[in-house]
Amino acid sequence: MFRLIRLVVLLMLAFVAGLFFERDRQSKLCQDLGGRWSETICQR
Repeated sequence: MFRLIRLVVLLMLAFVAGLFFERDRQSKLCQDLGGRWSETICQR
């Protein structure tokens, strides 16, 4: 039972880390294109 709980927790951590990684990548791409990152939207 503990292995199942540990698996779920590790999957959630990996998912959240992926979200932050992708958000950072999108922010840098927006700035490279000359836009301004506001909340979750790239504004040109």
